Amino acid sequence: MKTIGLIGGMSAESTTVYYQLINRLVRERLGGLHSARLLIWSLDFAPIAALQAAGDWATAGAVLADAARRLEGAGAEAILIGANTMHLVADQVAAAVQVPLIHIGDATAAALEAIGSRRPLLLGTRFTMEMGFYRDRLAARGIEALIPDEADRARLHAIIYDELCQAVISPASRAEVLAIIAKAAGADAVIFACTEIGLLLSPDDLSLPVVDTAIVHAQAGVDFSLG
Repeated sequence: MKTIGLIGGMSAESTTVYYQLINRLVRERLGGLHSARLLIWSLDFAPIAALQAAGDWATAGAVLADAARRLEGAGAEAILIGANTMHLVADQVAAAVQVPLIHIGDATAAALEAIGSRRPLLLGTRFTMEMGFYRDRLAARGIEALIPDEADRARLHAIIYDELCQAVISPASRAEVLAIIAKAAGADAVIFACTEIGLLLSPDDLSLPVVDTAIVHAQAGVDFSLG
C-alpha cells in the first residue's frame, strides 16, 4: 500500500469526507481491519479564501505547494488537493514535488466517460464554474460542461462559502440548488464540482446521473495506493 498525501482544510468539512471515504474504500477492498496509509496537511481556509477573493492565485498556489512539499517530505507517494477550486493552481503544486499529483478533473472526466456523459451540468464555486482551468480540462476529453446562469452561479457560490464550508446545511438552500439543476436544459448528468455539495444533496435527489467529485477523487487516490 502506497501512502497518500492529502492537502485538506479547504474546507475542513469536505476533508472529513475524504478521510472517511479513503479509509472506507481501503477497508472494502482489503477487508478486515485495513485502513489507508494517509497523511493530511490541513490548511487554515480563511487566508486561502481571502487570496481567492483577491485573485492572488500565485500566493495561494505557493501555500499549497509548500504543503505538498511537506507531505512529500513526510513520506507521501502521491498528492491529492482536497478541493476543486484549488486545482486552479494544480500545475504550481505538481511542479513543487517529485511524486504525482492526482488531479480531480481527470477523475471526474473518467467518471463522466464511464456513464457516457458529454454535456454535464457543472456545479461549484464561481471560480470553478467560470474560469477555464476546470472546463477546459473536461473539454480536452470531449466533454462540454454546462453552467448555471449568472444569478444562480452567484447564489451557489454563496451557499458554498457562507453555509456548507461552515457546516450549515439548510433545507431552503437544498431546494434552491435543486431548482437550479431543474433549469439546466440539455444536461445529461450533474457534476458536484465542489467537494461540499455532497453534504447538501444526494444523487438520489436527482433524476440525472451524478458524479460527486469528492467520491471519484478519493477512489482515484485509493486506486493509486493499492495499484
